[in-house]
Amino acid sequence: MEILQPADTGAYPAMAGKSSKLAQSVGMNKILIVGPSWVGDTMLMQPMLWRLKQLHPDCKIDVLAPPWTESLLRAMPEVSDVIINPFPHGVLQLLERYRFGKKLSHEQYDHAIVLPNSYKSALVPFFAGIPVRTGFVGEFRYKLLNDARKLDKEVMPLMVQRFAHLAENTGVTIVRPLSDPRLEISPAQRDATLSKLGLDLDKPVAVFCPGAEFGPAKRWPVPYFAEIAQRLQRNGYQVWLIGSSKDSEIAENIIALGNSGGRNLCGSTDLLDAIALLSCAQLVISNDSGLMHLAAALNRPMLALFGSSSPQFTPPLSGQAHILKLDIKCSPCFKRECPLGHFNCMRQLTPAMVWGKLTTLLPGLMENDNDHAATPAQRNIQSL
Repeated sequence: MEILQPADTGAYPAMAGKSSKLAQSVGMNKILIVGPSWVGDTMLMQPMLWRLKQLHPDCKIDVLAPPWTESLLRAMPEVSDVIINPFPHGVLQLLERYRFGKKLSHEQYDHAIVLPNSYKSALVPFFAGIPVRTGFVGEFRYKLLNDARKLDKEVMPLMVQRFAHLAENTGVTIVRPLSDPRLEISPAQRDATLSKLGLDLDKPVAVFCPGAEFGPAKRWPVPYFAEIAQRLQRNGYQVWLIGSSKDSEIAENIIALGNSGGRNLCGSTDLLDAIALLSCAQLVISNDSGLMHLAAALNRPMLALFGSSSPQFTPPLSGQAHILKLDIKCSPCFKRECPLGHFNCMRQLTPAMVWGKLTTLLPGLMENDNDHAATPAQRNIQSL
């Protein structure tokens, strides 16, 4: 990680003995994971799934998850089945959760691992009568979880470590180092996606991920992306912009700033298509987003740009990933929008800083690519 200047824990003692005896007396043949709501967090739980398979080689792992993560989960060989979580974020629907849990009781799960820390997320395993229910203490979940672990954030600063810890028996520390999440895609899948979208690999590919579902405080400015896109295209790269339909306007604005040769693919792909496109990249430039974690899992060369969030919690886990973040007092704030109104954590992370890093990562890029008249992107940068 490059920081730039601006230009082993167990269950609570009262529960530890009880949860250990439960884990020993119940075979772990069928496990239900209550999965995260975010794509990136879903990718980060894969090392936990690997560990469960190491500990219980014949176990069947199902994941209760929102519909937008289903295709990613089905691409993970550790997952047997995906059960769609029908409950909207932030809505209790207690009676509906009770009925849903009772319906799941027929599956006869031996163990549930609840990854979200909310009260609501622990209700379904409780109503389903799953014998061992593991998760971190939070939101008064003591009665819902009978294997409640206390989180030591200093021992486990990374989300991937916290997830992996829940795969271990009570009182057992995680195995370090953890394996990085990994995704693979077949040449046939890749070629089908390229054909569907009318793309080719005649030139090296730079993939931009300019969105961030969490909010604008995590998004590098549009004119900055546009400036880097122009420089890459002058160096022989084709530029693809990917994301959800919510990111399409951002991508269009990048293209409008002198990047008519770029391809706005935001909203034109499903998650598996996005994985296929990322697998083609010689370079990925991404905000802190779910797509950043997918690119890392594909082990693509990547520059990850952090503003309001922290790479000390959810970094891209790949030796090919490089992080740029400004060392300023107010960051990370973990807010959806800049609470101070200046957005300096991203505004002061300039295209010159990013281009300087890219020239060290990609041999052959022109170090000083400024011998051109002012472009629309540069004029917009000056107005920021």
